[in-house]
Amino acid sequence: MLDRINGRLLSGLCIAAAVLGIAGCNQNPYLAGPATYPPPTSSFGPTVSQQGVNPNDSRMAELNRRVQLLDDNNRQLHTQLAQSEQQAQVYREELNLVRKQLADTNQRLETASIAAREAENKVRGFQASTQMRGGASIQPNTNLSRLASQLNLGGLPVQQDGDRIRIAIPSDQLFAPGTAQLIQQSAQVLDPVAAQLRSLFPRQRIGIEGYTDNVPATAGGSAASHQLASAQASAVLDMLTRRAGMPLGQFFIVAQGANRPLQPNASAAGRAANRRIELVIYPETF
Repeated sequence: MLDRINGRLLSGLCIAAAVLGIAGCNQNPYLAGPATYPPPTSSFGPTVSQQGVNPNDSRMAELNRRVQLLDDNNRQLHTQLAQSEQQAQVYREELNLVRKQLADTNQRLETASIAAREAENKVRGFQASTQMRGGASIQPNTNLSRLASQLNLGGLPVQQDGDRIRIAIPSDQLFAPGTAQLIQQSAQVLDPVAAQLRSLFPRQRIGIEGYTDNVPATAGGSAASHQLASAQASAVLDMLTRRAGMPLGQFFIVAQGANRPLQPNASAAGRAANRRIELVIYPETF
């Protein structure tokens, strides 16, 4: 009985010592020592829990590897983009240079065309008008210039062209843009012209020449420009003969298209001046 009491007393002291952190109380085989955390490291190596691989660490390492690859690819793409931008700038500069050279060439061609036309008009002014043309006799007409001076066409330009007289009518006053469709105001322009032609030049042959600017009317290019010029000249012929009652045999039409521009086509005003119908009065009679 005394032994049992002594044992219980010893056990209580050991428990108290364990709570207070006193070592060396391990005489009671029934009292387990306090657990420690983290478990102590053995002299023979890490514990079982330390030997296991943490899956989060593996996943983090893989993500870091992928981020590094993306960074490398991103740097390469930035380098390639910079090189492409430099090459594109070179191409743009070359294209602008070619465009400027083309514009300069067109300007020189138009200037040369205008100069050639003026020279041609001067040469024709010195030529005798006694040759045969189309079966009709062309005779010198000293009164043609005098009669032309009597024309009063409300601001339409009248020009002496050798032995001929030219009356220029802007196409924009006659047609819807880019078409051969006569607008309503066209009659107000053509009726006074027809009246004076009937009065002053009843027997002279008259050519109706159609001109356009250098902008193609359709994808057909220069062929389409000549077709438009021909259609517009035909529409004016119809107005002068059917509406004004002038003889059909007095007229013929010529489709000039973009040939013989009056002004360079580089500006809107120049293109507008080149879009025109010219009535050319010949000394030839019919």
